[in-house]
Amino acid sequence: MKSGFVSIVGRPNVGKSTLLNSIINRKIAITSNVAGTTRNLIEGIYHEKDTQIIFIDTPGIAKPLNKLGKVLNKQAYSLTKDVDVMLLVVDIAAGIGKGDKFLIDSLLQNKIPVILVINKIDKVSKETLIMAINEFKDYSFAEIVPISAKEYDNVDHLITVIKKYLKDNVKYYEDNVVTSSSIPFMIGEIVREKLLQNTKEEIPHSITCHCTNIENKKDIINISVDIIVDKPNIKKIVIGAGGEMLKKVGTLARNDMEMLLNKKVYLDLYVRVIEDWKDKEKYLKELGFFDYE
Repeated sequence: MKSGFVSIVGRPNVGKSTLLNSIINRKIAITSNVAGTTRNLIEGIYHEKDTQIIFIDTPGIAKPLNKLGKVLNKQAYSLTKDVDVMLLVVDIAAGIGKGDKFLIDSLLQNKIPVILVINKIDKVSKETLIMAINEFKDYSFAEIVPISAKEYDNVDHLITVIKKYLKDNVKYYEDNVVTSSSIPFMIGEIVREKLLQNTKEEIPHSITCHCTNIENKKDIINISVDIIVDKPNIKKIVIGAGGEMLKKVGTLARNDMEMLLNKKVYLDLYVRVIEDWKDKEKYLKELGFFDYE
């Protein structure tokens, strides 16, 4: 048995969660076109006959605008220490900016091997890709692997490369376990994903979702989720005219929950206003965000 831990790090919206879902071949991390979708550390467990790899999807590292941003950066940086190898994901289609290069310099100061994962190669020409690879050869990356996480292009090769850096021979999880995320956490994330996908750029950084109740009955599971927003006008957007937006989000979320839980779901959604919740430590802890030293 060969096993180990791999962190997935990078700037916001480079495709880290899409990569994790592609590797595990199951949706365990929510995705959207909104930068900063991932807010918690999410583990996905990859299994082969004699291999187990624990992947940790981290929040995108960016200049923090509030206490939540600082907490998320600490979470991400905390996973650059006690792992066997790091995957630094960059979006070649968006171009490599100052933020990417700052992150590269920071990560390469560690003794842990860093594999550069050049993502979204399906969106650029071969010439652009070759130029990028040649540019990155000046850095001391352990490996450079171009992929398209969305199209599952070269992801198998990435897994083969990762195996070379695994140091453990311990089976950490049973074969049927694909994530360490709790059911309440995944339920809250499903609701947040549907909000991100259907409200576009109006509210993404103003909301979080918290599962407050799961009641498992014989033929149905009753679930309650609080949608936390920071302003009354955001609450109006989430509810929508005549409650249409909340109804739509609830229907989409319930469908995903029934697939996750393999049982009929009755879902209650409640919208609460907590002004400036992203800057209040009490609510950050209450809602599942933890400070990392």
